[in-house]
This record gives sequence, C-alpha cells and structure tokens, in this order.
Amino acid sequence: MSILEAIYSINHPTADDIIKYIRQKHSNIATGTVYKVLDTFIQNGLIKKITTDKGVIRYDGLLIHHHHLYSSEDVLIKDYIDEELDKILKDYFQKKKINDFKIEEITLQIKGKFNK
Repeated sequence: MSILEAIYSINHPTADDIIKYIRQKHSNIATGTVYKVLDTFIQNGLIKKITTDKGVIRYDGLLIHHHHLYSSEDVLIKDYIDEELDKILKDYFQKKKINDFKIEEITLQIKGKFNK
C-alpha cells in the first residue's frame, strides 16, 4: 500500500523516488521488494510504466487514457487528457492500416517548455 501511496503522492516518480518516500515510514524496506511490487502492479494493470526520452523509467497511477507533456528544461511531466485528440489519432491509424501490426494503444509524448 505504501508503494501505491508514493505513486499517487509524487508526480510520475522513479523507483528511487518511491523508495525514498517509503523509507520515511518503513526504513527497512528492501530495494528489491519495491521493484518486485512495481513489476507486479504493472503486470496486473494497477499502474503504468513510462520511459522518458532520456531513458528514465517513471511510474504512473493514472489509468485512464492520457498523454504526457514533458518539460525539456527539467524532469516535470504532466498528464494531458484530450478525447478529441484521441479520436483523431484513432481514426487516422484505422484509415492507414499498418500491415502486420495491431495497435493496442496510442499515447503521445509531447515535449516542450512550461511557462513559469
């Protein structure tokens, strides 16, 4: 439960972020345990794994379909929900019909800078 709490409390945390958060209350939790639980959560559809453009793995507890806005200046990632965009993408790829490939999900990673 502490791992899920960390995922929902921290914006798109890394495993290290989660471990730091949990160790404030449970100082003896093993790093391997956290990774095993994260893998189990992913396999059971409780969270999603996100790989950033810099290869950093982060975790996301928002399970509804959404995209991500990545800051090119720092590590900030924000969720972006847009049903109209989802429909445009779905219609586009249904029309294009990529041979020998079944699309399971279309998720955009939009990179830019947030206004401060």
